[in-house]
Amino acid sequence: MNDDRAHRAGVVTIAGAPNVGKSTLLNALMGHKLAIVTPRPQTTRNRIAGIKTLPDMQCVFLDTPGIHEPRRALNGRLVAIARRAITEADLLMLVLDARQGVQECDRQLAGDLVAAKTPAVVVLNKMDLIRRGRLLPLMESMGTLAPGSEVVPVSAMTGENVDTLLGVVQRLLPAGSALWPATQITDQTERFLAQERIREQVFQQTRAEVPYAAAVVVEEFTERDPEGPRPLLYIQATVLVARRAHKPIVIGAQGKRLKEIGSLARLELEALFGKRVFLELYVKVDEEWENDPSVLRDLGL
Repeated sequence: MNDDRAHRAGVVTIAGAPNVGKSTLLNALMGHKLAIVTPRPQTTRNRIAGIKTLPDMQCVFLDTPGIHEPRRALNGRLVAIARRAITEADLLMLVLDARQGVQECDRQLAGDLVAAKTPAVVVLNKMDLIRRGRLLPLMESMGTLAPGSEVVPVSAMTGENVDTLLGVVQRLLPAGSALWPATQITDQTERFLAQERIREQVFQQTRAEVPYAAAVVVEEFTERDPEGPRPLLYIQATVLVARRAHKPIVIGAQGKRLKEIGSLARLELEALFGKRVFLELYVKVDEEWENDPSVLRDLGL
């Protein structure tokens, strides 16, 4: 029998189809923004760990790319990252979109999770977007996905029921000591976090004008005058686009859009790192970056 008073620690992999709100859920569980969020599916491209430390629990949440049918080398790597994260888990969190109900891709993924024989919890996200009368029937249908697993409805956007989900996670995690220092919140580098914040603004400011085929590579990340009264982070980054027609869209008339992307990203980075940031952005066309192994390696994929 588990000792309810024991300290618990482990890895929780957040898995699901694209655009079900996994990154928003990670941020809600962490209590602050760690993963970038945009309206586009497949925004998450890397396995991002959020390390949440409480007095009686340390949980390493793994946000993963949406599992889908890959068509390019990039997509194949994203799916491989997500599936590898499933094998690392002490607890699996299958996230579904309450508006969509159970889709065929959810059934296939649930089958994989059941085959992994790892404890799981089914999370019905976006409960704030459906009528409450639909909630119970949906929960009952989702209970058949992973027999024996709890079904927890939440709204990652509003935070509703997130504390309940945390309680379920704590109960299901194995007893054990902390895996990371209490002050650490992620396993990602500052360089990677900067890259993600810039990419988020590229997507947010271009919307549907520039498709999914855009990436950001941080070329330089150096701290200047670190011992001075006002240390400065110098960041130089390149926005990669896959079509020549996309470059002027990202740059905008007289460079205004690129300037706006840089300005908004810089504010995010200064808040994230707690110091001044000088951000220099360039745009480059690379029609094959999604299939180029060297570029994918630079992106940590």
